[in-house]
Amino acid sequence: MKFKFFILTFIISINIYATTIKEIKFDGLVHISDAVALRILDMRDTEELDYDKLDYALKKFYKQSYFEDIYADFTDGVLTISFKEKPLISKVEIKGYKEDDDDAQKSLLQIKRGSIYDVKRINSAKKRIIDALASEGKIDSVVEVETKYLKSGSAQVTFIVNEGENIIIEKMRFEGVNGLDPSQFNEVMANKEYMFPGFIPGFSDGKLMLDQLQYDPLRIRDFYMQYGYLDAKIDEPFVRADFNSYKATVSYQVFEGDVYRISHIILSQSKKVVETSKIHDVIKLKINEPFNIKTFREDSERVKTIIADKGYAFVQVVPDLQKNKEKLTVDVVYRIKPGKKVRIRNVIIEGNNRTLDRIIRRELFLAPGDMYNLTDLKDSKNALGRAGFFESSTIEEKRINDHQMDLIVKVKEAPTGNIQLGGGYGSFGGLLLSVAVNDRNIWGSGINVGLKLEKSERTQNYSFNIANPHLDDSDYSGNFSIYWSSYLYNDYTVNTKGISIGTGHRFTRYVTGYLGYNFSDVSYDNFDPSSIPVDSLRFFESYSKSSVTISASFDNTDDYYLPREGYAITQSLEKSGLGGEANYAKSRSTFNKYIGLEDYVNLDVIFRYKARYFIASDTGYLPLAERFYMGGLGSVRGYQAYSLSPVALDNNGAKRNIGGKQTFSNSVELSFPLVPKAKMRLVTYLDFGSIGTDSLFDDLYADADNKPLDTYTRAGYGAGIEWFSPVGPIQLMYAQPLLEQRGDRTSNFEFTIGQRF
Repeated sequence: MKFKFFILTFIISINIYATTIKEIKFDGLVHISDAVALRILDMRDTEELDYDKLDYALKKFYKQSYFEDIYADFTDGVLTISFKEKPLISKVEIKGYKEDDDDAQKSLLQIKRGSIYDVKRINSAKKRIIDALASEGKIDSVVEVETKYLKSGSAQVTFIVNEGENIIIEKMRFEGVNGLDPSQFNEVMANKEYMFPGFIPGFSDGKLMLDQLQYDPLRIRDFYMQYGYLDAKIDEPFVRADFNSYKATVSYQVFEGDVYRISHIILSQSKKVVETSKIHDVIKLKINEPFNIKTFREDSERVKTIIADKGYAFVQVVPDLQKNKEKLTVDVVYRIKPGKKVRIRNVIIEGNNRTLDRIIRRELFLAPGDMYNLTDLKDSKNALGRAGFFESSTIEEKRINDHQMDLIVKVKEAPTGNIQLGGGYGSFGGLLLSVAVNDRNIWGSGINVGLKLEKSERTQNYSFNIANPHLDDSDYSGNFSIYWSSYLYNDYTVNTKGISIGTGHRFTRYVTGYLGYNFSDVSYDNFDPSSIPVDSLRFFESYSKSSVTISASFDNTDDYYLPREGYAITQSLEKSGLGGEANYAKSRSTFNKYIGLEDYVNLDVIFRYKARYFIASDTGYLPLAERFYMGGLGSVRGYQAYSLSPVALDNNGAKRNIGGKQTFSNSVELSFPLVPKAKMRLVTYLDFGSIGTDSLFDDLYADADNKPLDTYTRAGYGAGIEWFSPVGPIQLMYAQPLLEQRGDRTSNFEFTIGQRF
């Protein structure tokens, strides 16, 4: 800073009255007022000029960080203090790094538009960018700051980034490893040896992450402790890098020590609130087995949960290990301090601009006045996710005192009303398109209302449905629908009109039951009766169906659209013949399993396994339209919907689909984050399924000698995009058929909006 004092001291010394201040002026002030400036100056007119006060005041002005330069002038009794303010930043951006990631730029820069230009803040932002590049393994990165001053007095700041090169770990060496396989360390380490092809998820790209090097020895030691090596020590890694080829070798020196076995498991409660035997029941560590630090931590959480479920919200479980180096044994000790019982004082709902409070509260298993229960709290979080009304939801615990707390439920609402689009393109049917209007939470009431107006080259479907999952906010549900549909199969069209009504009941948090009734009229057209064998003509006669369905489902997943944990299992039984011509029994079983893999691979990867098994029994009359068909989304992708089926020959020798009496299909999927900010994910999958009349998997290949087959087994694989868009969840799937045979109707692309991933 430059302080410029233009004080005519010699002139003032001639006449003592010349040092008296007649007037005080401030020039160039914007960010602080004259009144505030006068308080800082601490001098008034009619007073004598105090040089010490003036010097002190100028320093205080400068500490405000608003000014680039300050100077004072005293002429003819007028004290003028002039200020040159720092420019305001009108625009700040990063070029060459994270250009399309607004959140990353805000985090790195931490400089807002309209803030004052500050060199220290500019340099701090520059350092954060370089550190971020270094954490990604980039070395020799250069960040230049370009400042452009505008006529308005503001400034535009651009950080120009020249990213350095990645160091690739060509070889990992572990000296002193005997008891474990070093390749297992990849499960826990951030820095890994390059694996070909590194650009494919699941294969290490070998990039050196400098900020993680200091933590990898701790991860390896923790891994050793999962196998009982309590004395294991891992030295800091030695990195030998070749800056010409940008390749490196990383070496570790390991001391394993011996394996410790568990001699005793000791529980110590400062106040007995749960029987010791019940606590032992939840502990998975076993005496005489090698100690496992991972199970030890999980046991601590299980012990905490069993105590917290009794109302002790602030329970502390202090684990301890007591080693005996001579016997190579360890005593596992859990010291439990329950604290006081806690009740819920209030449950506060935030963020629900549309959904009614009571709709949220009915999904919670804790209410004002209830005793705290940790399991109830966790189940409430999952129940909010399964409702499908919210993009995200959290429950915060706000401590009031030693025996009271508030629960703050924060939700971010998701679009529940949408226009659903579904369709695809196949070699046989061409473009298929469907449109529907649906709202799973109409007017925030939790009621599901849908109107479908679907028309494509092969399908017409018009329906109205309404369902309330909690009638009068109870555990009972109800639904009603009316529909008319027409579907063109390969060689005939099925027309259906009907009505259905049902009710359900939630028996437990995860188990629900359902009882429903359906009546429909079915007719056939667009077929040539002369081509149908006489004994098969009855299958093309119009009929009515009156059936009852009973079902049970189990669902403990943590989210409706994108679950990362839990099971979704259903079993239903349908019996027709209660009036009407159709007389059959059907069983439908589905099984879905979801596993989040982030703890294992340090990436938000989701594993899914989905299976279904349907079987029908002809107890009098099983029409063609009530049999099963396979292909498309939900069964085996890569084949047109409903195109896979047992066939029969008509009078002209052509094949005709007759439907199957049983079908099984399953899928293995991996979902990866693609553009997290846009809620877009990449999914890869493998489908496998079979359909038959009396059996499954008899024939893996198609018709030899062009004879009709009773069983078809097909598979498909591919990749797609899952996108939680503003209009609802969208799936875009590319599929490639496997086990394809002559005559199969394939489909390489399908999409849908509004369905659960």
